[in-house]
Amino acid sequence: MEPVKKISAEKYYMNIISLLGMLLSAISGIVIVLFLALQAFRGFENPYLEIVTFFVLPMGVLSGGVLTYFGAWRTRSKHRRNPNVDLPPLPRLDFNDPDKLRLAGFFALVTVVFFAIIGVATIKGFEFSESTAFCGEVCHVPMEPEHTAWEQSPHARVRCVECHVGSGLDYYVKAKINGTRQLYSVLTGTFPTPIPTPVHNLRPARGTCERCHWPEKFISARHKYISHNAPNETNTRRDMQLLIKIGGTPGAPNSSGIHWHIGKEVAYIATDEKRMEIPYISVKRNDGSIDEFVNVEKPVSKEELAKHEKRVMDCIDCHNRPAHSYNPPSDELDHAFTAGKLDPSLPFVKKLAVELLEQPYKSKEEATAAINKGINEYYAKNYPALVKTKDASIKQAVEEIQRIYGRNFFPKMKVVWSAYPSHMGHFYFPGCFRCHDGKHKNAAGKLISKDCNLCHIVLSQTQENIPKGTQVKDFVHPVDIGNELTKMNCSDCHAPGGHDVTGGEDAKKKH
Repeated sequence: MEPVKKISAEKYYMNIISLLGMLLSAISGIVIVLFLALQAFRGFENPYLEIVTFFVLPMGVLSGGVLTYFGAWRTRSKHRRNPNVDLPPLPRLDFNDPDKLRLAGFFALVTVVFFAIIGVATIKGFEFSESTAFCGEVCHVPMEPEHTAWEQSPHARVRCVECHVGSGLDYYVKAKINGTRQLYSVLTGTFPTPIPTPVHNLRPARGTCERCHWPEKFISARHKYISHNAPNETNTRRDMQLLIKIGGTPGAPNSSGIHWHIGKEVAYIATDEKRMEIPYISVKRNDGSIDEFVNVEKPVSKEELAKHEKRVMDCIDCHNRPAHSYNPPSDELDHAFTAGKLDPSLPFVKKLAVELLEQPYKSKEEATAAINKGINEYYAKNYPALVKTKDASIKQAVEEIQRIYGRNFFPKMKVVWSAYPSHMGHFYFPGCFRCHDGKHKNAAGKLISKDCNLCHIVLSQTQENIPKGTQVKDFVHPVDIGNELTKMNCSDCHAPGGHDVTGGEDAKKKH
């Protein structure tokens, strides 16, 4: 009978599987440390590098560890089937055996290093998954429009998760589950174009917006200055100053102004997905009674209303694009004139720019080339003498118009500035006039007012059809449209697709 053999524990790991596992773990761990050092000491950041560092490489470390122990287990199991080898079902840990003590010390050290690397990578990976780079840059194509808009917004220093998740475990879990679904759609290319606004999934503003904004302190009015350039040969400038009635302390008996809505319990029912059609509104009065208003021009039955959600109004119902707004070309160009980025002495530059920006291009590259060609050819053909004297202004105009396109148009995602209606104001979209349209009446016959002075007062207005020195009290339309100004909404004429760029002639025809 052959003598019983004893096998050193180290030999269990001397197989191709375990050696490959140890090599994979070692390389992955070393690269993680190098990348972390690169970030810490050189300040180098790249979203794709961080994905590799915090997600791919830790999987390499874990996979290597699994392979190492699997190879050892496989080798030990093979030896146990040999009747001449003395191996118990489970390993013996005897620290009196120098070989086992040395092996245990080695693996204890490796385990400490292993968990240290995995722990740091997990923490950093969690931080990265909560960053704006992860939300906006990793999913580059689907999130490019929203990330670009966010970078130009007043909330550019607020992380995505602070508004889209907020605090609390329940919303954190919901966000991660939803994020997994979104990740799948990105990887499979099944995301919609454009990405729809998550109207029904947004957290109530009290859990997000009101962590920074304090409704009880909305007590002052705001001065607003508006500069507009007409789309004519001289790019004629019009100026207006408004006093915006932000409102008194919400909830106070004499509260008024725009933020009156926050102090009261105002609820509404919308019959469409985007909450543009609102046939029913209710207001809880100070005595606890409910005042109900319904659209008398387009009445909806109680049975039909019961099929839809009754929502208590909060900040997001008006400020629906606080960090992801896309601006109309006309407004962007007005800002460029005011900032000195466009020369108003270039004839018809605003009209030409709006027409070029609104063209349906297949890609940004096509749009960039078309804008450059359109501007230069127009002035070369119609104002050849101007090309020499205003060469720098023309070049600057091309660059600025291209920038405006890149900020508000994204052909890959089928996103244009009008894809996401803004409820702030009432110029291009109904906004305030979804409720304040003079068509919602209660049982006593009282209408929800459409009076402009409820929300703002005209302090001054300067334009061609107002004599110099005249102090205006109400808004004066650049084109005389009679009493249609009080009957119609601004968006009836200025809605996307029908925006007047001719200086008023189209507006006259519409009325």
